Amino acid sequence: MAGKYISERKPTLTVFTPAYNRAHTIELCYKSLLRQTSNDFKWLIIDDGSTDSTGNLVRSWIEENKIPIQYYYQENQGMHGAHNAAYRLIDTELNVCIDSDDYLADNAVELIVNKWRNEGSDKYAGIIALDAKFDGTVIGTFFDISHTTLSGFYMRGGNGDKKLVYRTSVLKSVPEYPLFEGEKYVGLGYKYQLIDLKYELLTMNEVLCYVDYQADGSSINMYKQYFRNPRGFSFIRKESMKHHPSYKRRFIEAVHYVSSSIICHNSKFILESPRKLITILAIPFGVMLYLWLSFQYKRNKSMTLNS
Repeated sequence: MAGKYISERKPTLTVFTPAYNRAHTIELCYKSLLRQTSNDFKWLIIDDGSTDSTGNLVRSWIEENKIPIQYYYQENQGMHGAHNAAYRLIDTELNVCIDSDDYLADNAVELIVNKWRNEGSDKYAGIIALDAKFDGTVIGTFFDISHTTLSGFYMRGGNGDKKLVYRTSVLKSVPEYPLFEGEKYVGLGYKYQLIDLKYELLTMNEVLCYVDYQADGSSINMYKQYFRNPRGFSFIRKESMKHHPSYKRRFIEAVHYVSSSIICHNSKFILESPRKLITILAIPFGVMLYLWLSFQYKRNKSMTLNS
């Protein structure tokens, strides 16, 4: 369902927001879009099976007709499934994901569009910029180079969540996130790793997004995610073993791959591994990780039940 907003030209940027039962938070994002100093954008909301009033709220904003809004509803598939839907629908040159409990800096669209117009080219996949907490504290380190791959930034000692703005054509050129029956999680880094093999990102030491971590968000409930989505975790670990440029990181991914393989009872994990020797060497550490994750998962579950 598309909004009634009428524009004579296609905008440069799509801001897309996956939402699952976020009627209590998504207004933060909407209000920040109303405050933008540039109108060179449209907002795409992927409603990933919400059962609350998210849909009615978005429809009321479409009726207001203050910004261009496109609303798309699908059965719940998890964050990666919502991203798949967004990338199929986006038709602008650039896109950026703003989660349903976060909001944009007032000049974010202007910063993105100007940066890309001045420095963007086919050699770059997009832009990597800063996130900040709601109190304004920048998350992690600033950039000390003008362009980098995402993995290269972290390998050089960078840390903290960053905001990624990608060229839509680049995102569409790599495979979609796989969907595993009964599971709702595959790491979004899968696509980013593949893009890193061919492109760098322009860096921008500007805050684009203010972020919050909800108690029911995937970053808080990672122990639960490990046990609910072991095939999704196994998949992303195998992909990281294939493509990550750091041998140390490949070994760490192999440890996690062994652990996830134990959780999903995959006895063929060595045969299916893209790095068989590393995987064999990682088995003792993977077993220890599995035992530690099991302990943490049961402990957190017990604390939740008793709270």
